[in-house]
Amino acid sequence: MIREIVQYGHPVLRQRCRTITEVDATIIELVADMLDTMVDANGVGLAAPQVGEDVRLAVIDVSHDPECVSFLKVDGEDADLLSIMPLVFINPEIAFGQAKEFGMEGCLSIRGIRAEVRRPETVKATLPQLDGSVMVLETDGLLARALQHEIDHLNGVLFVDRLPAVAKVSMKNRLKRLLEANGES
Repeated sequence: MIREIVQYGHPVLRQRCRTITEVDATIIELVADMLDTMVDANGVGLAAPQVGEDVRLAVIDVSHDPECVSFLKVDGEDADLLSIMPLVFINPEIAFGQAKEFGMEGCLSIRGIRAEVRRPETVKATLPQLDGSVMVLETDGLLARALQHEIDHLNGVLFVDRLPAVAKVSMKNRLKRLLEANGES
């Protein structure tokens, strides 16, 4: 089922989400709905708070661009990107590489705004799976950026919070208009 994507200004987007302690039928249904919603919205990732649920769950699918990473290791072994897509995870932990790079980002919950965001180039993410197993993923490129973006959502952080001060100032009026349009003032 396609769910409504909550928009900028909704309080759930600013909450640190609750840890998932049990994967039950409700969580399985939420995952299916989130995948349907992400595909319908032409997104590469979606976090549970974006559909109004304050739980630490996200989905990512960058399979449209198999060349979007220069390396991928799963549990210490080289892996094929398509073999892990779509990526579904709960209660993630993430560590960042030292080098940083700028990349264009947008968000399904902040329609019409895109900006260059500086983030670490590489990540090592510990991603508990629905079946109780744990995937340790090391990567770069679009997948690393998507992981950081979605995990930020689980912590109540939006990509616009990561902008340099000058960009935040120049975007202030656009964000204010979005708040007004979304009925949040």
